[in-house]
Amino acid sequence: MMEKDFDNEFKVKKLEEKDESMDKSDNANLSYKIVNIVSTVVTDIDKEINLKQIAQSQSDVEYNPDKFPGLVMRIRKPKGTALIFSTGRMVITGLREETDVDKVVQKVIKNIRKVGFNVKKPIITIQNIVATGNLNINIDLDKATIVSENTMYEPEIFPGLIYRMQDPKTVFLIFSTGKIVCLGAKNKNTIKKAILTLNKQVYEFGVVRKDLDLNVYEDISFI
Repeated sequence: MMEKDFDNEFKVKKLEEKDESMDKSDNANLSYKIVNIVSTVVTDIDKEINLKQIAQSQSDVEYNPDKFPGLVMRIRKPKGTALIFSTGRMVITGLREETDVDKVVQKVIKNIRKVGFNVKKPIITIQNIVATGNLNINIDLDKATIVSENTMYEPEIFPGLIYRMQDPKTVFLIFSTGKIVCLGAKNKNTIKKAILTLNKQVYEFGVVRKDLDLNVYEDISFI
């Protein structure tokens, strides 16, 4: 199959994205970045993919069926990881740009085809975009869990508050230092809208603290 034919067969299933204008006064002190994009891929195959055969002929792969039924294939540029199953289904993770998803999938499929398996008609669905950020304010998590709905805060188990935002539908991990993790979005605009909404809500709910006791700072270096 010629290169241009491969590109023509490629289909990407994504939710519609609308341009969202950002109020400069609302996001002046905000900072966030996308750290992971997780996508699923469904393909058509003529026969079941022999993952052991791929593992024996390809580099940058891991296959240990006793521990995990899928084959792990790492793509270097753009950097991403594919979990490949014998059914032709895949999970793509580790990307930070939506435009890189189909590039990684194309390279994965080419590697599989080199071994002799006819994988075609890939349909990609972005399932989750994860972003980390900082509201650059201190937050009273105890008060937040009282005045806001859809929250869970158990500091003896986990130092952050879990907030399930309804509109846009996302999940936040919020820390008293103002650092946040946003999960569950399917496009960049949702991430942007959710973080701006959260920033407004912490002021509306009155949970911003002017001073934060050093004793309540958490070790959240993982974000």
